[in-house]
Parts: sequence; C-alpha cells; structure tokens
Amino acid sequence: MVLLNQEVRDFTQKKFEAELINPVNLVFFMKEKSPLIVPGQSAEEECTYCPETKQLLEELSSLSDKINLTVYDIDKEPARAAEFQIDKVPAIVVMGEKDFGIRFFGIPSGYEFMSLLEAMVDVSRGETELKEQTKEALKSLDKEVNIQVFVTPTCPYCPMAVRLAHQMSLESTKVKGAMVEAGEFPDLAQKYEVYGVPKTIFNDSVSLEGAVPEEMFLEHLLKAAGVKN
Repeated sequence: MVLLNQEVRDFTQKKFEAELINPVNLVFFMKEKSPLIVPGQSAEEECTYCPETKQLLEELSSLSDKINLTVYDIDKEPARAAEFQIDKVPAIVVMGEKDFGIRFFGIPSGYEFMSLLEAMVDVSRGETELKEQTKEALKSLDKEVNIQVFVTPTCPYCPMAVRLAHQMSLESTKVKGAMVEAGEFPDLAQKYEVYGVPKTIFNDSVSLEGAVPEEMFLEHLLKAAGVKN
C-alpha cells in the first residue's frame, strides 16, 4: 500500500521538476523490527515508524533522478551513525555534496511532509530565503548551536519553526537544526517539558514556544551562542 496518493505524488513530482537543481542525498537511519517481544521495551526502542518512514523516502526518491537514498541500520552500522551524530531513529539526514546538519527525527508526516520537501529544495538550490541581516549574523557565530524543534504532525504552525531551524543550519556550519516528533520521543518531550508545539530548544539552554518571526528565532539562537545584542 502506497503512502503518497496520486494527487500528492503529482504535486511533489512537479515541485521537484521545477525546483530541484543539484542532487539531494537522503541518508536514512532505522532499526530493524525485532521478531521478539521484549517486555517493557519502549516505542522508541522498537522504532515503530521506521518501516513507514523508509517507505515514504523510497516513494519520494522514485519521483526524481536527482534524489539519492541511502539506508543504514543504526545497530548494524554504529560507525555511520556516529559519523552523522545519529542517536535515535527513525532519522533522516538531508544533504547535498556535504552535510549541513539538517535532520528529521521521527516520520515527517502531516504538516511536516512539506518541511521535508522544502528542506530538500533548499539543499538542492544551496541557498535560503532568510533575510540578509540574518545571514550576516549567522556568519559571525563562533560557537556551535544545536536546535531541536519539537513538533506533531497535526500542528499547522510547526513547519515555520522547522524551516527556520533548517535554513539557519544551511547558512551556517556552526548550526545544526532538527525536527523532533514529540509523540515518537516521549522521553525527550518530557525532558524538555514540551506541553505544546512547536517548542524549540537551543543548546539545551534556551527555549522558545510557538511559531515566531525570523528575527525572534534568530535572537534566541544568538542568545544560546552567547552573542550579546
């Protein structure tokens, strides 16, 4: 059974034909489902959505010859996981010739499907739509910033925050931006007190709730980097 219906496939294929310029490499990390039922094993350990995420990426990669998909099992390829700094699955790395730090943890379904498509287009084009002031501020960073944007598939405001995190990651080698699906990683959601989405965590030290303008998002990023206004 296909995940993308014909209408979505047609829309996506047209978008790829019109907007993809350079090749996009999707690197997917998953965990094979264990044939054994382990008492007390969490959904995270089982990776409930790994098969569906893999299928989604396979269907996407079939829509353009500019998309390359590589699949790794995190248990069988620990060195690869360490190379890409992957510590949970399902995990998607969206990259071009190099890795920009753009990540999806959890299946990008619902509203987050567009976040995945936009990340692929941005990486393919090698540029973002961020304001010039934002780009200049990001160039001056001398400390790394890790951004985690907690989302749910039914949140219409979440893609805005995810897109900003990914675009800032594309603009600066000091920034890494990740979507984290809160329902698939409940322990993380509890750790960061995610009671509503989107909730963005910068370097474990600065938090931001809700979808906010680019300037405010940047302000919190700079604060996490220790940059004084």
